[in-house]
Parts: sequence; structure tokens; C-alpha cells
Amino acid sequence: MRLLLIGAPGAGKGTQADRIAAHFGVVHISSGDLLRKHVADGTAIGRAAREYMDRGELVPNTLVLDMLRKPVVAAANAGGYVLDGFPRTVEQAEAAYGVAKELGVAVQLAILLDVKREELISRLLARGETSGRSDDNAETIERRQQVYEEQTAPLLEYYRQRERLIIVNGDRPVDEVTWSVVVQVQRAAKQLTE
Repeated sequence: MRLLLIGAPGAGKGTQADRIAAHFGVVHISSGDLLRKHVADGTAIGRAAREYMDRGELVPNTLVLDMLRKPVVAAANAGGYVLDGFPRTVEQAEAAYGVAKELGVAVQLAILLDVKREELISRLLARGETSGRSDDNAETIERRQQVYEEQTAPLLEYYRQRERLIIVNGDRPVDEVTWSVVVQVQRAAKQLTE
């Protein structure tokens, strides 16, 4: 099972990816967590990515694809993955699909966690107060929401056409969102194998 979670910053991708991965016994791969680890470790990828992340901009495709190749292939070979945080643009999705298809590890289902903008901003400000993440401040949050709307939202049509897109109301309590995702993924997975 190879799943992709899509949603604006603050939609709950990390939380839901952990729960979905545990439920289906697959690996959760967070491009954001991997990037932050590279930044913290001072790797070449981290140094190159940091300036984009601090501005709330998207990290270039080549850096993210280089970083994700090994973890995605390893997870797919071990039974599957839930990927969150990448791709974020149609261009990235096309580049990733080309590489992943060649390796036999392409996304089978895309899941949109649909959350209202006001709720997203509220969640991120609250997270910023507790987590200390440098990108969870009002100015960067606003920029990240704008980047999502301009560059990531067009992915929905891309995944409608290429893979199967599942839309889940992410405004509900965490357990309800997880339950909805699991039910819809199980239903869609049956159709993929028929």
C-alpha cells in the first residue's frame, strides 16, 4: 500500500500519517521531518534547504527527490508507505511519478485532508507556541498558506486524473478523521486489486 497525504500546513498530515501507517503496518515518511533532520544535522541537503524553509518557500525538487529516494524505495519494499509533505506542486508530482514508476514504488492513492483556512492558522499558531518550530509564526504561516493555495492545491486535479483521490473532512476530531481515512482507503484498496 502506497499512500500520499495532501493538505495545507496545519491540516494534520503528520498526526494522521502516523495513525494510518500504524493501522496498515506501513512506514510513515514525512518529507518535512526528514528536511528538518537534515537541517539540524547540517548536511549538504539541510544547508541548501534551510534558506527556503525559513522563508516558507518550497524546497527545490532535486533536493527533495534526492532525500526521499532511498526511504521511499526501502518502505515500498517493506510493504508500503504513507508519504506526507511531498509532492507539493504538479511539477514535483510529475517528476516524482517518473522516478517512482520506474522503481515500481509510485503512489497508489492520494488523500486530501480538507481543513478550513481559519482552523489551519489557529492550529499552526498553537503548535508554534508549544513546539518551538521556527516556521510556525504568523508571517511564515501566512506565506505557507499562500504557497499551498497557489502551488499545491492544483495537485488535487492531477491526482484525480492520475491516481485515485480521496477527500476527507479534516475539521473533525482526530479519531473521526483517522476512521474516515481508514474506511475510504480500505474501500479504494479493494477496487485497486479487482
